[in-house]
Amino acid sequence: MKKDEKNNFVSWDDHLDKKYGKKGTPSRDKYEEEFEAFKIGVLIQEARKQRNMTQSELAEKTGTTKNYISRIENDASDIRLTTLMRIVREGLGGHLKLSLDF
Repeated sequence: MKKDEKNNFVSWDDHLDKKYGKKGTPSRDKYEEEFEAFKIGVLIQEARKQRNMTQSELAEKTGTTKNYISRIENDASDIRLTTLMRIVREGLGGHLKLSLDF
């Protein structure tokens, strides 16, 4: 693990390597997938708040429940792509863009 000798800092990648293993290992892959799901919840929550909407209002616009929106925002629920697209498009008035990295 590489440390900045002056400040005793460890890079984020080195920290993840130590805690979850190198990229491509099962434990690191699991961490990366869970982190992506967490980011989706945060993005939805931030967009909702920027539009001064409650979870109930977003749920009503998208045909879901407040409980489901809460679970998505708090990373307690997997979300289907079609539902994510509906939340972004109909609920938040946005467009979803996806990319693939190989």
